[in-house]
Amino acid sequence: MAGTLYLCATPIGNLEDITLRVIRILKEVDLIAAEDTRNTIKLLNHFEIKTPMTSYHEYNKIEKASFLVQKMEEGTNIALVTDAGTPGISDPGEEIVRQAYAAGICVTSLPGACACITALTLSGLPTRRFSFEAFLPHDKKERRTVLNSLKTETRTTILYEAPHHLKATIKELYDTLGERNITLCRELTKIHETVEQFTLSSAIEYYQQNEPKGEYVLVLEGIKQKELDAREFAKWESLSIAEHLEIYLQKGLSKKEAMKEVAKDRGVPKREIYQKLLEDE
Repeated sequence: MAGTLYLCATPIGNLEDITLRVIRILKEVDLIAAEDTRNTIKLLNHFEIKTPMTSYHEYNKIEKASFLVQKMEEGTNIALVTDAGTPGISDPGEEIVRQAYAAGICVTSLPGACACITALTLSGLPTRRFSFEAFLPHDKKERRTVLNSLKTETRTTILYEAPHHLKATIKELYDTLGERNITLCRELTKIHETVEQFTLSSAIEYYQQNEPKGEYVLVLEGIKQKELDAREFAKWESLSIAEHLEIYLQKGLSKKEAMKEVAKDRGVPKREIYQKLLEDE
């Protein structure tokens, strides 16, 4: 029989956050695939786990995933762990999961600590709808695309950032989005855990006086729907009715359909758009 891939969540700081099930599985499997074996050995030693380890990280994820899947096809049970938190969240775990499913391997996830969800629940910002961006891309064009997409994002957005990039990232967010509420979570579950609520401008001011330390999770408030609607309305108000209508005609809509869309954009009855077009002829 083929083996199973276990996605094992490990603590993001406090070792007491590991689950009893994860400890049991880490002891029972044949092999542990770890993002950084030097880091994971500390966890294994603490819980007296003697299971052999192998490295599985961003730079070997494709070839190593193929090797590990072959091992599982031969009957090996493998536990995947990341440096901290839940495998597959902002780490190379998604690749081995993809390959495992393609090979018909059973995959199961053992839930536990996850920095983005921990920060979200601590943020004091809306939690019903949220998006997770992890670290912003290093590539300037990709980074700009992501930042621009946040201009119209109404959901709460979660970002990760390293201390030496924090100031620049907050400034970028402010320059792109304007004023927003943001909660900065640092060293979650650890001794020096801090959760601080700011506006983007006040966060910039604070970190001009205080040097960032530790790993950060940024929880950013989405734009209010009313504000987004007002921006959209202002955009259409800058156009004449005829110019507005032409946008939809160029998309291939009939004049009747285009008038309907113009009326919807401007929040007025369609007959008002029709009357205005007649007056302008």
